[in-house]
Amino acid sequence: MTGLSLVEDALVEIAVIVTDSELNPIGGGLEIVIKPPASALTQMSDFVRDMHISSGLLPLLESGTTLNDAQSRVLDYLNECGVESGKSPICGNSIWVDRNFIARDLPKVSEYLHYRSVDVSSIKELARRWYPRVYFNAPKKTGNHRALGDIQDSLTELRYYRAAIFTAAPGPESEALRLIAEGLTAQ
Repeated sequence: MTGLSLVEDALVEIAVIVTDSELNPIGGGLEIVIKPPASALTQMSDFVRDMHISSGLLPLLESGTTLNDAQSRVLDYLNECGVESGKSPICGNSIWVDRNFIARDLPKVSEYLHYRSVDVSSIKELARRWYPRVYFNAPKKTGNHRALGDIQDSLTELRYYRAAIFTAAPGPESEALRLIAEGLTAQ
């Protein structure tokens, strides 16, 4: 994106990695550069411009595709990977921004996705508060602010939190869970 404003900024890149329920990738992933309107580029902050220069994205924008083409390619990829309409939540870090830009610019993709989201940054915030040792030992990001790299980092981070925080399958026995639930409702 050229920034976070839904009024002034533009979507400049989208990437998709489809996974199974165990977070194993299905297919090789998809990464699409989108050509933004000139007005979105001229109002871009120095911080965002420097980020897109460092990542190598900025020089690619002129030859990027249209939003319509990007939308078609994402939908085709989701279908190729066997994703049923309305079944797959969006997953990543701080994805409320992504979801808003997708709803605005790629409405058919937005409709295709499940309304629920898996926001890794929410898990990160809980770890910071409840499991600081887990939080401070989380894997470092490597994606250099490119869409596909950011998704790969989010998947790595989600796998880490799953292994470090969540109870291993099959989880506690039903009776233990019932007692936990009863204890919480009694408070």
